[in-house]
Amino acid sequence: MKLMRPYMFEERTFELMGRAMELAGRAKGAPVGALVAGPEGEVVSEGCNDRSSPFLHAEAIALRRAQEELGASGFKECTLFCTLEPCAMCAGAALLFKVGRIVFGAWDPEAGACGSVWDIPRQAPGGWKAEVVGGFREKECSKILKDGFSRIR
Repeated sequence: MKLMRPYMFEERTFELMGRAMELAGRAKGAPVGALVAGPEGEVVSEGCNDRSSPFLHAEAIALRRAQEELGASGFKECTLFCTLEPCAMCAGAALLFKVGRIVFGAWDPEAGACGSVWDIPRQAPGGWKAEVVGGFREKECSKILKDGFSRIR
């Protein structure tokens, strides 16, 4: 695996998670937003949950759109930002795309697959492992989820 440049856990990373939080506000269903950022911190694609299908999670949408931009093998130096810890489906998709890093906000103790319930990106067989950073801007992401779910219910 090629070593990635140290990621900017300064202003740009803060901004990218902020953008994911904006996307969560547009979600149709669970208030989750996601984006794929390239190695220079540029936004490659975005997504937010869409309740019209159980497969239309924010992460899956962002990854699919990134594939259209980058092709099937351009993800190794990319970062997937999401407001909620990815589920097993989305963590598995990130591995299949060989995303280099996953950064998420709120932990999901019921279905999280990046350290809460499972740890798919770091424990999956097959060789590819993604770096995972959880709890980034956690309080803000948790508030968005809580407020969004209270509006849905």
